[in-house]
Parts: sequence; C-alpha cells; structure tokens
Amino acid sequence: MAVEEKLDMMRHSAAHILAEAVQYLFPEAKFGIGPTIENGFYYDFDLPRSLTSEDLPTIENKMAEIIDANLPFTREEMSKEAARRLFATQPYKLELIDELAGATVTIYKQGSFIDLCRGPHVASTGEVKAFKLTHVAGAYWRGNEKRPMLQRIYGVAFDNQADLEDYLSRQAEAAKRDHRKLGKELDLFSIHEEIGPGLICWHPKGALIRQIIEDFWRKEHIKRGYDIVYTPHIAKLDLWKTSGHWDFYRNYLYSPIEVEGQQYILRPMNCLGHILIYKSHLRSYRNLPLRYAELGTVYRYERTGVLYGLARVNSRRCSHFLSPRPN
Repeated sequence: MAVEEKLDMMRHSAAHILAEAVQYLFPEAKFGIGPTIENGFYYDFDLPRSLTSEDLPTIENKMAEIIDANLPFTREEMSKEAARRLFATQPYKLELIDELAGATVTIYKQGSFIDLCRGPHVASTGEVKAFKLTHVAGAYWRGNEKRPMLQRIYGVAFDNQADLEDYLSRQAEAAKRDHRKLGKELDLFSIHEEIGPGLICWHPKGALIRQIIEDFWRKEHIKRGYDIVYTPHIAKLDLWKTSGHWDFYRNYLYSPIEVEGQQYILRPMNCLGHILIYKSHLRSYRNLPLRYAELGTVYRYERTGVLYGLARVNSRRCSHFLSPRPN
C-alpha cells in the first residue's frame, strides 16, 4: 500500500474516532459525514449547543483515550432496512442510506461507535498517530444553505509527531502572513456588510498595488500580440442560456435584472463578449490566430460559508483570452 493511501486511511479513521469522542461528550448528537481532506479530516455534527475552540482540548483528550484503547475497526454489511433501524435516530444517516445504490450498505464499528461507511480503515484505533483538532466552523448540510447548519470540527493527522509539529509550525508562520490580516494592518482593502459579503473596497494603497499588477499584465499581453478589449458587465439572460451557463451554473449566478421587459444578468465570465466580437464579421483563416484579452470584472454568487478574503469573492477581476488557431 502506498504511503499516501495509508495516511489517507488513517485520517479517515481519525474522523471516526473524533465522532466517537463527540458521541461520548454529547450522547444526543446527530452525525453528518466525516471525510478526509488535505492533511487531515473533518466531521459534521448537529449538537445541542455551539462549540468553541475551548471545547477542542476536551474532545482531543477523549480521542487520545480511544486511541490508547487500541479498539479494532470492524466492517459489517447489512440490508438497507436493517441500517435504517440501526440509524433510526440519525436523520442525516437515513438520508444517505436512501441515496445509496444497491440493496445493502456497510457499517464500521469501533468501541461503542457505529457509523455508515464504505471504508477502508486501519486495523485499530491505536494505528492513528499524531493528530490535532484545529478549529470549528459552520457548514450547511450537503452544502445547501436551505438545509440545517451543522458544526464542522476540523483536524489534521500525520504519521509521526515530528511531521505534525512541522505542519503546525508552518501554519503558524502562514497565519502571520495571512492576506486578510495584512490587508487590514496595511490599509489595503476592506469588506463591508453595508455593501455585501465578498465585495471588495480597495483603499488607495491597495488600489495602487492592483494598478501596478494590471499595468504589468497589459504590457506583457500587448508585447505578445494581444489586443485589449472591453465588454459589458451585464448581458441578456438568453445569451447565458445559449451558452449553457444558466442551466449548468445557475446556483452561482446572480438573479436576473428586469430592464424594459428584458432580463439581464451580471456576467459570470468574460468569454461570451469576446466570442461575439469574433462573430461580428466574417473572418478568414489567414487572420488567425486572433488574440483578445480583457481584465474584466465578473460576478459570481458564492455562499457566505466559502467566501475567503480576496481568494474567494463575489466580484473579481478575471483575465480572459480568445486565441482561435487554424487547423
């Protein structure tokens, strides 16, 4: 088994250990899902009270007890009907069971904890090595803001303590350089509730940095034979239906705006305007390639839970290039 595959299996097992610890501390807990992620894992819970960072050491201590007990992970296959009876008080698990294909499902047990899971896991809890719970965040069930808000506990896990401490040290250094922290300290940009989440106000110094970057971008593209174009920030809804954006990405588009009986939307991409420029008259293959470039502002609706400083916003500058080539 590859090292990364084994590490992923250990992290997923750590998520189950986290769930068992939470069950011990909150017997009435309702359980969501607990997958692995880069460097670690998380688990979603519906709990009787809100967790804070002060709760994490208590949960960690209980996890350490479960690991020290070296409890075996055991796999069992059962019918969906039996699984529904087993998870009768767990609404999120019942929803998952109903969505699974086939007549049977698999569960995993360790100690007093039983979870709906396809696995695999390590042989026993004692194989989970160095771990740490990092933070708590809110997460809508199934990523849908119309569903219940659950509490997500994040953790990291590594094969040894040295790797864990190295990771935590690098994260601490990165936190000192977090652009959200520096943006405030250096007076570069701000986000205001009065305007809306994910919409950035650039302050003079931040705007100057942005201008320098954009000037460099234009200079380099012109040097490489690109022509700069500009296209509107809104367009008729029918255009986005023709392109497929409306059908495939509806959840990430702003709602239509009614203007004189026509529906428009804020553009989520620049490319359609460039295509229409290309189609504005007949072209010969001798004219190809045509190189168009635009630093256009695009608007995409991101749920509040995924917005992140300047890295995940609702309005952003987006470069786009159109460069058809002859066959």
